[in-house]
Amino acid sequence: MTVRRVVVDHVLFVVADLNASRGLYTAALAPLGYEELYVQDDCVSYGAEDLDDFTICRGEPVTTAAHVAVSAEGRDAVDAFFAAAVANGATVRGEPGVWTQYSERYYAAFVNDLHQNNVEAVWHAPEPVVDAPRRPGVP
Repeated sequence: MTVRRVVVDHVLFVVADLNASRGLYTAALAPLGYEELYVQDDCVSYGAEDLDDFTICRGEPVTTAAHVAVSAEGRDAVDAFFAAAVANGATVRGEPGVWTQYSERYYAAFVNDLHQNNVEAVWHAPEPVVDAPRRPGVP
């Protein structure tokens, strides 16, 4: 298994409607093992094990057209992220599958959040994934 070094310490998106974005992100990140760690009047921070790696804050101008990929522990987590995100207001950008332009081990799903940010859940499989839809192209 590849050992990955942390490159980015944290990410913050500015949102227009904190309650709507909170509903989307809280539901979508839960299957990945991330929860609300800090809640303030204008911000919600998500992470695991006391590491708040992703934050949304109400304000202007809102973050648009950004991309963030969140690590998943397996295919089921990617699939659950996708289903929860779409059920809570995200739009489909790329359905779960193996994104072959990255690798035969790159199982991911992509959604657009409420501000058209590209939010991805990705699982780096230890071996090529052979029993999943193939997704050529860039989502």
